[in-house]
Amino acid sequence: MNLLNNISNFLGKYMAVIVLIVTVSALFVPQTCLWISLNWINYLLMIIMFGMGLTLKFDDFKLVFTRPKDIIIGCFAQFTIMPLLAFMLCKLFNLDIALMTGVILVGACPGGTSSNVITYLSKGDVALSVSMTSINTFLAPVFTPLITYFLLRTTVNVDTIAMFISIINIVIIPILLGFVINKFFAKFTQKIIKILPMVSVIGICMIVASVVSHNAAKILSTGLIVFIVVILHNVLGYVCGFGVGKILKFNTAKTKAVSVEIGMQNSGLATSLANSSFSSLAMATVPGAIFSVWHNISGAILANIFNHWNEKK
Repeated sequence: MNLLNNISNFLGKYMAVIVLIVTVSALFVPQTCLWISLNWINYLLMIIMFGMGLTLKFDDFKLVFTRPKDIIIGCFAQFTIMPLLAFMLCKLFNLDIALMTGVILVGACPGGTSSNVITYLSKGDVALSVSMTSINTFLAPVFTPLITYFLLRTTVNVDTIAMFISIINIVIIPILLGFVINKFFAKFTQKIIKILPMVSVIGICMIVASVVSHNAAKILSTGLIVFIVVILHNVLGYVCGFGVGKILKFNTAKTKAVSVEIGMQNSGLATSLANSSFSSLAMATVPGAIFSVWHNISGAILANIFNHWNEKK
């Protein structure tokens, strides 16, 4: 078990580098990853979400009742800033329908679990980050399809009911199952919780490898545009989140948490929804896959910037 814990710690520590290596391999030597079927994406994400559920406790939701204002502001910012940024960037760079769909799906999804780790490394308000991730994830079955429909309704056919069911099956049920197991079998979950980073990293790497390898030629043919849009989307999310914290006069820890939470998305969910709900648009899965790589790199950089800010203060 100690060996697995050490491997898990190593993978968690160097996640950004590992995902980047996998991406480069899948992009330039796609045959190394073509064995990972696109049909596996939903199941891989379900495993990751189940792992998230195993880490949740009732205490993670107490903040909703003790600091409702913070949570409401965070949730509102999450489901307005990133979708609007996605839409504006798509129009600015005149993306085709498939890439536009993928970028907007990323924007319409809730924050990802990586944001909790980056908030911790940034010395931010971890309780607020975890609560925002949890609440936004449970709101996603309603808000993600509606936002996607509102922004794409004149461009592509959006089946909001199918998206709602997909999010329930892929995200909510696995999380609830993990949550229940953690509640009634806490001793068991405490034993395996240390290897969850390993499971998450392997799952994310396989999702990214699958999408990138199966679309390698198309990704290379699009040039740098999709990469630029994804990077701008993420970075502007951080900046806008930081601005929200400053405008509302949040303390430093809260401001960091909101900045990280808004900028980092559950891009795995976006990739899964693109694959299941917009299967006719193959490239729609690409922005989510690239976001999965980039936001882990940018998150580590942001944590260093925030820590440097702490030292200066």
